[in-house]
Amino acid sequence: MTHREQKLLKIQTSLFQNDGVSSQLADEFARQWQAQNPQGQVITRDLGAEPVPHLDLARFQSFITPEEERTAEQKAVVNYSDQLIAEITSADVLVLGIPMYNFSVPSTLRAYFDHVARAGVTFRYTPEGPQGLIKGKRAVVFITRGGFHGEDHSQTAYVRQFLGFLGITDVEVVHAEGLSVSQDAKENSVKTAREKIAELV
Repeated sequence: MTHREQKLLKIQTSLFQNDGVSSQLADEFARQWQAQNPQGQVITRDLGAEPVPHLDLARFQSFITPEEERTAEQKAVVNYSDQLIAEITSADVLVLGIPMYNFSVPSTLRAYFDHVARAGVTFRYTPEGPQGLIKGKRAVVFITRGGFHGEDHSQTAYVRQFLGFLGITDVEVVHAEGLSVSQDAKENSVKTAREKIAELV
């Protein structure tokens, strides 16, 4: 039996794209992971550069219309969603770089989540409640914030809840806070986050 090469999916969401601190931390993790897995593959999904469309009625109806009844436009919508989901299901490790915008995650990430949460595909409803269908993944999440909000903030809880909803429960979250408070606060916070990367890899 041949050994399958490991895959890492890096999802960055900063409006500043590669210049965002959250993107840089996620990229640093990916670089160190690549050094440990030289045969591994890193896939990048940059939601700042290529935003996922927001979910509207037409797109939602595309998901729930039976496959044999979908129009060409609906098939294109579903194929796009399937591609996003395939990136997740083929990866062993997910790394997310997430800044805080207005006390929550970027709207581009919410739109992305709306396209990968599909009943019967990535989760299913059961009498005991929803059950995630994406198993055996590890997720490392870098959350950056201009101020200080703490690890128990609803933003962090939301990301954990959504990943768990899909079945991804092995989740490590690294916070880098106070980036807009002062240069010293920013440098100290980023330094601490980078030190954590070496531990997590």
